[in-house]
Amino acid sequence: MAVSPSNPLRIGIVGLGYIGSFVGGQFHRHPDASVEAVCDLDAERRQHIGGRFDVDDTNQYDDYGDMLEASTLDAVLIGTPHTLHADQVSRALDHGLHVYCDKPLTTDTEDAKQLLERVETSEELVMVGYQRHLQTAFKQARARYHTPALEPQWVTASITQPWIDDSVETWRLEPALSGGGFLSDTGSHVLDGVLWTTGLVPEAVRASMDFHDEAAEIDRRAHLDVRFSNGATGNFSFHGDASAVREHIHIWDDEGAVYLEGKEWRSRRVYEIDTDSSEHHPYIDHRAEPDRAAAFLESVREGTEPPATVADGLAVAALTDAAYESARRDEWVQVDY
Repeated sequence: MAVSPSNPLRIGIVGLGYIGSFVGGQFHRHPDASVEAVCDLDAERRQHIGGRFDVDDTNQYDDYGDMLEASTLDAVLIGTPHTLHADQVSRALDHGLHVYCDKPLTTDTEDAKQLLERVETSEELVMVGYQRHLQTAFKQARARYHTPALEPQWVTASITQPWIDDSVETWRLEPALSGGGFLSDTGSHVLDGVLWTTGLVPEAVRASMDFHDEAAEIDRRAHLDVRFSNGATGNFSFHGDASAVREHIHIWDDEGAVYLEGKEWRSRRVYEIDTDSSEHHPYIDHRAEPDRAAAFLESVREGTEPPATVADGLAVAALTDAAYESARRDEWVQVDY
């Protein structure tokens, strides 16, 4: 469709927590979009966020199916607990709607495979909420491994966060809704950032985890050793009971290395390191980075592939599933996707 201020994309939002309200706010403020409906189980939250987005009471729902059936929409923003994503994306596609889905796309590799098969023959697009694809630092690092193509040889990556404390009394500590712990939540961003930036394809993983719960479903710490198809290796550390958010991704190749660094949820910085250990700090204008709603709207308007695709979501799901299996079996596991 032609998306413009005179013909804005009509958005429905399901899940009015952080993502629904934050990214929903980006859509609400964008001249090419209009939030037409909201859905959440919490009536007080529906009223509050619906009011902020100028959605009247008749377009506020407690049932996702009712919103899809009763509202005239062009797209949905899915900001619900992780285990609900696959079904909600599929139902939106059933109604001919474009989809912005928060990460992770799914908590099951087979679900992600089915969605990929579906979008490959669909006119609707699905964008996954991996915002590092929009950050200049990651795009600049990605160019190193795609134009011209260098072969990454060794990767180290880590992220820390007081995730356990932040998640108390939320669905994130309920396995039926979260589908996992720190690895599948915040850690998903790091796995995606490495795979998307480098183009590396994981073949096998050996993982160890410390779990928050007795049932060993919610990991608070995870360590992954990964073998990639080109012979490269990587190690990943995820620490979900640290005191602050810090992220470090170091990618080594025959010409040196690229470091991606950052703290809290700000855009990351990129450093280029030569073989003689000299270091360069490319200038980055973070103001030029589009927000997630703007990137989604541009993809719909231009009919182009979104910045983060279902294929990206599948790669992360497959590596994540294999890591949990490896931690429970205490052995190397093949990554199948």
